[in-house]
Amino acid sequence: MRPARSCARRRNSVTLTTVEALRARGAGDHPPLLGWWRAPGEAVSGTAMHTPPYPLHVGAMAPEATTALADLLAARGHALPGVNGEAAATRAFAAAWSARTGTKARVFRRMRLHRLGALVPPDPPPPGTAIVAGPQHRDLLVAWCAAFAAEIEEPPRDHGPTVDDRLSHAGLALWMVGGEAVSLAGTTRAVAGAARVAPVYTPPEHRGRGYAAGVTAAATRAALASGAEEVLLYTDLANPTSNRLYARLGYRPVEDSVSFVFDD
Repeated sequence: MRPARSCARRRNSVTLTTVEALRARGAGDHPPLLGWWRAPGEAVSGTAMHTPPYPLHVGAMAPEATTALADLLAARGHALPGVNGEAAATRAFAAAWSARTGTKARVFRRMRLHRLGALVPPDPPPPGTAIVAGPQHRDLLVAWCAAFAAEIEEPPRDHGPTVDDRLSHAGLALWMVGGEAVSLAGTTRAVAGAARVAPVYTPPEHRGRGYAAGVTAAATRAALASGAEEVLLYTDLANPTSNRLYARLGYRPVEDSVSFVFDD
């Protein structure tokens, strides 16, 4: 695998996996906005994606690209709740958008992209076992995805289509103890050889017992078994518990990202 391609798919994993999911299930009532930056005579060197109600997502791109993107979207009257993505490009876009529209940008969350080195299963393993979630678990999965989204302050939405899409490719794993589901980990479809682990959720009453480690390791193994050459995940830098967990499982930092919200 050429290093340039490997780097590009890591840095664009959110766009790649989102577009692949949209291709599989359809866009629904909120068609996405997709764009790219290409300087005259050069190859594409930046991408942008807006899938309402989420913020605009930008990949790494030159400052002049972020300014041109802000000018284009503002001229079209395109509403944006915020922007996230590669740290430097996101900061540049936020500054350009604020200058163009008069809105204020404030940091909402700082994230870090990690790449699996060699999987290190938890030792000792937590009690229980992993299973591939099926249609019989749909109501629980929708409820847990909604709970996870609320916990990280994502905009409310119907999680049914996402759950159905993940079920269609065995992309959700549950950790079971005594016949009860206690933790969840999802994986995206592999695109360009890379899959991403998301979400990972354990209800509050089951936390602190290692279940998230067990189910994340199981989801990681499933992604590798499905043919993914690389497995990626994002962590919230404000959550030291999850950062330590993924480091113990063999995930290593790749790059930082940031999320801004726009206030009038």
